[in-house]
Order: sequence, then C-alpha cells, then structure tokens
Amino acid sequence: MAFTRATGKHRRPSRIQRGTARAAGVAALATTGVIGTVAAPAAFAAEPSPEQTGLTPVVTMGDTVAQQIDAQAIAQQQAADEAAAKRKAEEAARKRAAERAKEAAEKAREAKERAAREAERKRLNAYVAPISGSYVSTGYKASSSLWSSGSHSGVDFNAPSGTSVHAVGAGTVVEAGWGGSYGNQIVIKMNDGTYTQYGHLSSVGVSVGQQVTPGQQIGLSGATGNVTGPHLHFEARTSPEYGSDIDPVAYLRSHGVNV
Repeated sequence: MAFTRATGKHRRPSRIQRGTARAAGVAALATTGVIGTVAAPAAFAAEPSPEQTGLTPVVTMGDTVAQQIDAQAIAQQQAADEAAAKRKAEEAARKRAAERAKEAAEKAREAKERAAREAERKRLNAYVAPISGSYVSTGYKASSSLWSSGSHSGVDFNAPSGTSVHAVGAGTVVEAGWGGSYGNQIVIKMNDGTYTQYGHLSSVGVSVGQQVTPGQQIGLSGATGNVTGPHLHFEARTSPEYGSDIDPVAYLRSHGVNV
C-alpha cells in the first residue's frame, strides 16, 4: 500500500499526485515480476520499498478534513477583515467627532466675537447724562441778565465742586482749557456730527484730539468763569462755536437719556 504525505497547504491531492501514485503502483508490479491482468495472490504480493521504485511516497488527506481547514482559514481571514474594518470605522468616527467639535468651537468663538463687537458698538453709540444722579437746576433759554445774550444757551446740572463729569457719548475733543465766561471748558465733536460743551469745570482731564467714550470721566465740576456757584453748564450745539446751541434736554432724550 502506498502512503502519501501532504506538503504545503492542506489541499486535496492534485490530478498529478494521483497519477504519480498510480504510476508507483504499476512500477511496483513491474519490479516484482507480476505481468498481466491477473494479480498475484495477496499472500505472495510484496510491497515494494521507495528505494526499489525510486518514487517518493505522498500522504493524502481526506476531502472533508481539507475542506474544514479551508473553511477555518476563510473564517479567520473574514474575522481579521471585519476587525480591521471596525478599527477603520472607529477611527473615522473619532475624526468626524473631532472635526465636529472643532467646528462647534469655531462657531462658538465667532458668535462670542460677534456678540462682543455688537456690545461694543452699542456701548459706543450709547449716551449718558453728564452728571450721574443729578438734575437740571436751570433750564434752556431761561431769561436773566446774568447772560450776555439775555437767555441761557444751555442747561445747568446741580453738582458740588469736584463732581465727576462724563462725556455724554463717543467723540473727539476739539477744545480743552480756558473758555472765558465759561471758565475751564471742554467741547467734544460727537460721532453723529453734533457738539457738546461742558463749562465751569474745576479741572480738565482730557486734551484736544483725544478720543472719548460714553461715560468716560473728562473733568470735575466747579465754579470757574462767570458763575454764582458750583455747577456744570452743559450745551448741545450744531458747531463748536457759541450761538449754535440746540435744546440740550431734547438732545439727550433723543439719544435715550432720561433727564
């Protein structure tokens, strides 16, 4: 009987291997001197050795075992492919999540910047009273011999000397210093093209050309110039010059200031 041995992968013997086995059998018969179609009795048939035939024995494996091994190899390969696909999908999901987080952070940053710009825009466009918590002690166009024109060109806000005086809105200082009968004064060109004046100050805290913002302290109230007591003289004008005054209370109220 011939024995075959599998080499390499476990596969069903090829047609060449089966032919070789048959050839080995024929050669063995020829070597033992058995000729013809009738085989010698089993008791007298000797199995030739590999040395006698010159052929290498080949061990074959049953089809069922080979198929099981092939199926196992295929299953292992499928499992490896599925694991690789899962890792790839997880990595892609992590990248998408990181990209979404980055986009969300960028949108949040942009929204925050927009909100800050909008808040700053509103702040710069806002108006405030020149003296916090004060009131108008002398109204606009009040008649008196105290004024050379015979009437008041602005309004007076009650304020002891040294009270903080604020710019009512954003603008640029065009005058800062002594103003004759106004004493120490400041004139600001507002961003809307109008002008505001602050008179009788005890001290001036800004200089010509300086940019100011709403509510910024620009000086301290006092009693310099032509006055009977400390207060703040406030005017709204269409130009920096005396005589271009407009109603300062109406002006402030038109910008949302409650006076």
